[in-house]
Amino acid sequence: MSREISLAEVKKHNKANDLWVVIEDKVYDLTKFKQEHPGGEDSLISVAGRNGTREFLDVGHSQEAREIMKKFLIGNLAAADIKKKGAVGCREIGLAVGAIILGMALVYAIKRGMAKN
Repeated sequence: MSREISLAEVKKHNKANDLWVVIEDKVYDLTKFKQEHPGGEDSLISVAGRNGTREFLDVGHSQEAREIMKKFLIGNLAAADIKKKGAVGCREIGLAVGAIILGMALVYAIKRGMAKN
């Protein structure tokens, strides 16, 4: 689908009877799907007119759900509205390294404790 849709346009479709959602930089018209949605229509209405990618990913939708979505695809989010992913900062790297070290220390301590028994 080559139609580009701005986030401003998506925001206009924020009602139960006119329900657009952005998921992974693609725009879907879910107005006719809301009653069929296994998670209930309220979960779709809560993200109407905005980016629902986080909520979509948090639920862990199946490949079957992704196939169903294709029927409701109406366009791509306009390039100007796509958030650029920033570089990983020092803080994130430090947290990751700290978590790895803590995990290794915990495994060592557990193994050492089991060896004494």
